[in-house]
Amino acid sequence: MPSDKPASIDATLELLKRGDYIADRSLATVLYLALKLGRPLFCEGEAGVGKTEIAKVLAMTLNRPLIRLQCYEGLDVNSAVYEWNYSRQMIEIRLAEAQGVHNRDELASDIFNERFLIRRPLLEALQPSVQGAPVLLIDELDRTDEPFEAYLLEVLSDFQVTIPELGTVKAAQTPIVIVTSNRTREIHDALKRRCFYHWVDYPDLKRELGHLAAAGVAGGEMAGNVGRQRRSLEEGGLCLDQDPCTGLHTQLRRQGAQSVTFVTESLAFAHSARSPSALRSSAMPRWASTRTVPSGIPSAAAISLASVPLTMVSFTCTATGASSSGAP
Repeated sequence: MPSDKPASIDATLELLKRGDYIADRSLATVLYLALKLGRPLFCEGEAGVGKTEIAKVLAMTLNRPLIRLQCYEGLDVNSAVYEWNYSRQMIEIRLAEAQGVHNRDELASDIFNERFLIRRPLLEALQPSVQGAPVLLIDELDRTDEPFEAYLLEVLSDFQVTIPELGTVKAAQTPIVIVTSNRTREIHDALKRRCFYHWVDYPDLKRELGHLAAAGVAGGEMAGNVGRQRRSLEEGGLCLDQDPCTGLHTQLRRQGAQSVTFVTESLAFAHSARSPSALRSSAMPRWASTRTVPSGIPSAAAISLASVPLTMVSFTCTATGASSSGAP
């Protein structure tokens, strides 16, 4: 059975926390309003900050099915909303001809009904379910083109789609809709007006420590050390990009305490490397000086320090503006 929606902003914060999602109060506020008023929530932000995870956590904590539409360039109605099963329709026509049915109107009404309709994610989200209204995730909308974006206006405003052969299909229960965008292009204001809007930013120090504590990958002093060093770099004008796929906190959660030690050593090394003269083998972390990456650290993770003469990408160190002996 589906769980009840949260009755307050504090209850929304607690709901997200039960799903191991450490949210700030601004996100909890706009999410509470979206759930209370039955409006879609449109989340924009950099890749890896946790936009998609919001829908996943809602589906898990509210015990509702998650229906995901992953957007891509060239996405059309046939892939996102519905499609007719043409092969079955042709078989039905052949069978009708063999049985001597020649009434075209009768034949058309037979082949254009729900028996031959293939429901795609948007139409599936409008169907009644014993598990309650589903959570519909429209992920990375900025990857699609403007015509499909325009088609979504009817879905997001009235929770219905129009099928010429069948008419209008309206949602029996209003789904919980989460729309995400990495802002690789601007989304039209007409779509934004139909949603509550929220910019999901990188976590601050308090939330970063909350992620580490919730994941159980570091205790007390170690968690504080990682968070403080990360924050000191950012306050000093450095940009510590998170993993482009999952974010630093998710990476730490997956890799465990060894990743925390790895990140701590890397941050300490980067902090000491603000000037080229500070680059020296003795200051490098063990993995950098020996070219040995700790076991279990995926090569997809990357730490980029764009404001210093040091770039660590896929755990390979290169130094610019320093002598060759100063770089591993």
